[in-house]
Amino acid sequence: MSSQTVFDAAIPPDTDASSAPSESATLAGRDLPRPRLRQRELLKLYAWYRVVIALVLLGLFASGISRGTVGTLSPALYLNTAITYAVVNIAWLLFLYPSRFLTTPLRIGSILACDILAFLLLIQASGGLNSGIGYLLLTTCAVGSLLLDRRMGAFLAAIASIAVIAQQLYGILDGQADTQDIVSAGSLGILLFTSVAALQYLSAHIRLANEKAAQERRQAARLQRLTQQIVAQMRTGVMVLNGHGEAELVNRAAQQLLGKQRLDNGKLDGDLLLNLIELRLQSGSTSGVIKGAGHSELRASVTPLTDDTSESTLVFLEDNRKLTQQAQQLKLASLGRLTGSIAHEVRNPLSAINHAAELLAESPSISGEDQLLSEIISRHSKRVNQIIENVMQLSRRQTPRTQLLDLCEWAKNFLNEFQKETGEHYTIALQCPDQPVPARFDPDQMAQVATNLCNNAVRHSHNATGHYSAQIIVRFNSSRQCAEMDFVDNGIGVAEEHSDKIFEPFFTTEPTGAGLGLYIARELCESTRANLYYCRTREKLSCFRIEFANAEQIF
Repeated sequence: MSSQTVFDAAIPPDTDASSAPSESATLAGRDLPRPRLRQRELLKLYAWYRVVIALVLLGLFASGISRGTVGTLSPALYLNTAITYAVVNIAWLLFLYPSRFLTTPLRIGSILACDILAFLLLIQASGGLNSGIGYLLLTTCAVGSLLLDRRMGAFLAAIASIAVIAQQLYGILDGQADTQDIVSAGSLGILLFTSVAALQYLSAHIRLANEKAAQERRQAARLQRLTQQIVAQMRTGVMVLNGHGEAELVNRAAQQLLGKQRLDNGKLDGDLLLNLIELRLQSGSTSGVIKGAGHSELRASVTPLTDDTSESTLVFLEDNRKLTQQAQQLKLASLGRLTGSIAHEVRNPLSAINHAAELLAESPSISGEDQLLSEIISRHSKRVNQIIENVMQLSRRQTPRTQLLDLCEWAKNFLNEFQKETGEHYTIALQCPDQPVPARFDPDQMAQVATNLCNNAVRHSHNATGHYSAQIIVRFNSSRQCAEMDFVDNGIGVAEEHSDKIFEPFFTTEPTGAGLGLYIARELCESTRANLYYCRTREKLSCFRIEFANAEQIF
């Protein structure tokens, strides 16, 4: 979708390179990974530094600016060492460029050892530490402590210190240095060890802080992915709208509840957006009932999300049938108590009345008019008994045991059983797609609903055409991602003034009906979050349609 967030968790971009481990450093017994990106940046900086230092040392000698300071003892050694050092550093820089300054610790250690050797030769050629070249060893050892582990960094500092002191001892024995140079060499060695230790301490703490930050980023990314997966699998629809009313985040449940007509590529239908805005502007309750996909009703709860940069709205969408189910449970509890009283107080007298009417009808002395009256008594007694049976059946209904089934296969099996029970005079056609249509429902309860709707369909078709015919159509609604099953008849259909009443209990337009069949059918459908309603097909035929809940939902 264009303006709609897809639930794919992503690691923040800055964690890719900065958290990639290269070598290890130890702090308080822990091995911490080095950030490879920072290692490469430091190595790149040091490679350029080596080239610049080599050119500066060569330029100082060649220009004569530092005459009497560098190359005083052995100009030839100084010049050859400076030229070689510059060539090696330039070659090293060119060697590292293709690999983007990614190399091994062995090569880094080798080039640092080369630096120490070059500086020792330059110190020797300049007559000792008074030239100041020895202080360049500080940078070399400091970089070694950052690019290598602690032991290698300390080893480089020790080698440099020992080499400087040994060089000064050799100078004393050769008569080119005095005891003051030994003190300077010792001071330089102490300074080397102190700087290396301080840098390693600070570097280790920085690495520890980076590692903790990387762990927190990974944990935050993990929690983000977990949250997105939870929101994506929620049966409650979740949306986040920006200040312009566009959907920034929509989970799968919200898409299914709203459908493509009300939510298309992150753009909300005008009426839906207006309803949500009205809910947000309400001073009291921020929830209300809105129209969802098809004929469903949704309970929408709106919460403002205001910060310094934007003003968003969090919307929770819930199938209103869940609330209907809770009310239904209370209603069934009341019906249970009521039907118990009816069965005890009404059924026994009703049975006696019906039995008396049957005995009266068998009397040889009964007249024709009395025979008609006894038939009326018997017929209405049976009707009252059927009403009691329906109400008791409704109150005794058990919790649905839903299964994920292929609706096409189930419809074929149901129709075969229905035809066996009703006989050949019922002609019911079944229309199914070639691929399976998954739906979640209780097979026993759905068989009761389908039997009721099939009987209604063939009866109304017979009243209009004289033939007991009907049609069952099974399809998959791709916009709502749910299965549908239509029961189509050839009757005249439901009158406009009765369309809102046909599912009410005890409402009927026939003198022999109890008025509970469609009411019980809808109650059974709603117990599995299916929606039963009356509509017209494209051919304007009368149709009762069942919209099943999404097959991925578990309830």
